[in-house]
Amino acid sequence: MPQIVPIRDLKNTNKISQMCHDSEEPIFVTKNGYGDIVMMSMETYERQMILADVDAKLAVAEEQIAAEKVRPARETARELREKYGI
Repeated sequence: MPQIVPIRDLKNTNKISQMCHDSEEPIFVTKNGYGDIVMMSMETYERQMILADVDAKLAVAEEQIAAEKVRPARETARELREKYGI
């Protein structure tokens, strides 16, 4: 369940920093009762970026498969063995 804090709580920087490091998810900050900003630890941010990169690469791979721009692995391995005498 996401953590939601009012913007006035940002005055206590140590508490907010600890919340970000304790949570593996973003923390939502509200202003006047409405969503305003999102905060997270560097570790959480880096993990999110890695997952986004993997998702993007999988999407490209799925498009290549759908467009039949791939070859069977066994066939490719056989050709490489023949070419390089492995």
